[in-house]
Amino acid sequence: MPWSRIKPDTNEPEYLSQDMHGSATHAAVTSEPFLQHSPGIRRISYAEATNEALSQALSLDPRVFVMGQGVDDPSGMFGATRNLHLTYGRERVFDTPLAETALSGIAVGAALGGMRPVYFHNRPDFLLLAMDQLVNHAAKWHYMFGGAVSVPLVFWACVGRGWGSAAQHSQALQGLFMHVPGLKLIMPSTCFDAKGLMLSAIKDNNPVLIIDHRMNFKQRGIVPEEPYTVPIGKGVIRRNGRDVTVVAVSHLVTEAFVAAQELAGEGIEAEVIDPRTLRPLDEELILESVARTGRLVVCDTGWKTGGVTAEIAAMVAEKGFGSLKAPIARVANPDLPTPAGYTLEQAYYIGKDDIRRAIIRTVRGQEA
Repeated sequence: MPWSRIKPDTNEPEYLSQDMHGSATHAAVTSEPFLQHSPGIRRISYAEATNEALSQALSLDPRVFVMGQGVDDPSGMFGATRNLHLTYGRERVFDTPLAETALSGIAVGAALGGMRPVYFHNRPDFLLLAMDQLVNHAAKWHYMFGGAVSVPLVFWACVGRGWGSAAQHSQALQGLFMHVPGLKLIMPSTCFDAKGLMLSAIKDNNPVLIIDHRMNFKQRGIVPEEPYTVPIGKGVIRRNGRDVTVVAVSHLVTEAFVAAQELAGEGIEAEVIDPRTLRPLDEELILESVARTGRLVVCDTGWKTGGVTAEIAAMVAEKGFGSLKAPIARVANPDLPTPAGYTLEQAYYIGKDDIRRAIIRTVRGQEA
């Protein structure tokens, strides 16, 4: 099988291990701040990492094809699909019309027929047009047919921020999709994981949704050139700490890491956990960390009510309540549509300072 050439279930090698004493940088810079800066190690951009994963999957498996609005544009989908159509032809990498419902049905049908589609939906908002195909059909059929049917399909979408994406192009809907049985949900935070989790998603025999974030595309990170997979459902500790566990999602992992580095100088050691996938969720990793620290702060790019922070907080309250020394804190976007203006965006979106304040409140019981 062609997938045998992929190194299976690879976690970050030693040169990607947590660096508690490294210098902290803001998420807007082009280096992942929790990586050790070893000379001579290959670094590529987040877009290049995703592009390389897609290229290797297309090369290894003739059943793989990539579809979506703008995937064959000169810049590709934020760079992630750039020039793939030149290498593999427009039969395997092709633009699609503005017909998400119909095209999602075509993707599901192709997967049922033995192909492995990767459908770039551009924005999570547009996934709402494909809810019937994704939730009622693709996510259910393996179960409904007793395991005799599989739907090896990847849907990809990217949350916008910072360019006036406004209320209809910026919705972080991971809480909604986390609710759906039969659907795996991935939210990477590093270049390494962007490649490894994409290959895992394409290799998976049932539907996987990847929700990326535009802020991740500002990063450069350490990415091995050979194909490899990162295990779906396994989180990772990005920074060790003894005082509080911070579970952060997507680009907020970087923001949480920077906040933790700053607070270390003030005597607070925060442990930063990157779940990497939200369904299945690595509950064991989170509960073990909370058992050590006794405190929990959960950070997500979506809305607060009924979202990812609520689910993780509820899980810890149910299964790890005896370990808690303080109430669980949640950091998420306010329950409002995203404003279009740049100044209003700055007030709306959460980041390092919000996480920092939540950590101080949780550890010391006071405002920052």
